[in-house]
Amino acid sequence: MSKLDLLLVKPGRQELLYGKLSHTLHAVEPPLWAGLLAGYIRKHGYSVRIIDAEAGPLSAGEIAGKAAELNPVLAGVVVSGTNPSASTMNMTGAAEILDALKSEAPQIKTVIAGLHPTALPERTINETGVDFLCQGEGFYTLRSLLEALKSGNGSQDYNIEGLWYRKSDRVFSNPRAPLIKDLDGELPFAAWDLLPMSRYRAHNWHCYGNIKRRQPYAVVYTSLGCPFNCHFCCINALFGGPGIRRRSPEKVVVEIDLLVNRYGVRNLKIMDELFVSTESHVAKICDLIIERGYDLNMWAYARIDTVRKKLIGKMKRAGINWLAFGIESAAAGVREGVAKKFDQGKIKKTVEMTRAAGINVLGNFIFGLPDDNYETMQETLEMAMDLKLDYANFYVTMAYPGSKLYRDAVAKGLKLPGSWHGYSQFGEDCLPLPTKYLTSAEVLKFRDGAFLKYHLDPGYLDRMEKKFGRETTEHIKEMCRINIRRKHV
Repeated sequence: MSKLDLLLVKPGRQELLYGKLSHTLHAVEPPLWAGLLAGYIRKHGYSVRIIDAEAGPLSAGEIAGKAAELNPVLAGVVVSGTNPSASTMNMTGAAEILDALKSEAPQIKTVIAGLHPTALPERTINETGVDFLCQGEGFYTLRSLLEALKSGNGSQDYNIEGLWYRKSDRVFSNPRAPLIKDLDGELPFAAWDLLPMSRYRAHNWHCYGNIKRRQPYAVVYTSLGCPFNCHFCCINALFGGPGIRRRSPEKVVVEIDLLVNRYGVRNLKIMDELFVSTESHVAKICDLIIERGYDLNMWAYARIDTVRKKLIGKMKRAGINWLAFGIESAAAGVREGVAKKFDQGKIKKTVEMTRAAGINVLGNFIFGLPDDNYETMQETLEMAMDLKLDYANFYVTMAYPGSKLYRDAVAKGLKLPGSWHGYSQFGEDCLPLPTKYLTSAEVLKFRDGAFLKYHLDPGYLDRMEKKFGRETTEHIKEMCRINIRRKHV
């Protein structure tokens, strides 16, 4: 049997990140970026395995033991999630895995990839002791690194685009690799066959009305990147700046065919940062799904100012049952302070239009943006309640590495979380940014109170019972009984 070329690992440690919420409420999402990297590397003739520590669940020691048995040429930890908050908080688990690998199998070369390592490459190498780091998407970089390692030139200077590495206690870097331009032609499907597909589960709200049917679950992308550059968002750090590249609708739906027919997937997340943007792209995907007659339960992200009435009915017929809107704040000035601009008057109209089409509405809100005070945060809570959303995600403002807020916070010397898992919104160590007027603790306390006030509101519970049934409302009440421990409140 030939030696394994590449082992990719998705970090775990969910209890550290989500506390008691990790047991039943949060989603267990397939690691799309690990799957894409594996598919690309395998396409070019290398052997690949994936270990998903979260889906296992597996400890760092257990992963190191498996890696020692497999003894690959290269072991990589991928810390990219599919939203801005999903990478940095996983660095604690990633570092533990790399430490265990060095202890258990020091002969194995290690590499780290993802959004956080891309944003802070030198710091990541120094903190983790990893041998190599891929900055950017990683496809070309990882392939070239494997080629170099297998050629036997292990002591060379690695002239590989996108690669950072350590040599003689010094850190060296190369210019970033270009982005993949032809997503259809160059990228195969994610290597779903290398993942434990039966273990993934959807968000609880995604399955309101059928709360026991959260599995199986998968994610699919129709585009990479985002044309906007909101100050609180770090996603474009992975790609080097704003921009968007799209797959063809035909390719997207053939992958959905695979997920439905081979893995029995019904619950599906469209992971694009901005799915509902180009009308022709969305319409064609919906048409192709409708033709197949699938009974899908999908959700996707949208902006308040990009949803059109003529398209939304088609989205519902295709199985898009939830749209998540980034409303962020009720105060236009607070939003504009972080470069999130849209017509204030469109918020209610868009929500009502979406609801009228039969699509459930999720609102994403952020408390503690730089210009927030108690009054503006209260306005945001009141707006959420007035909009009568089916679910409200209330976040606090975190300075995610790769975002403008992070750069500003470092420049101003603001206190940041003392650990990478302190960037988890629901972890005990969560430490949000202060605003110009409020402390971190005040913001966090307001957020936790707002979540309970919204989801235990009698009017909200009554609407949910009429729409989704008694089982869902009992689930919501049970969710709100879970106490989130907070060190900084």
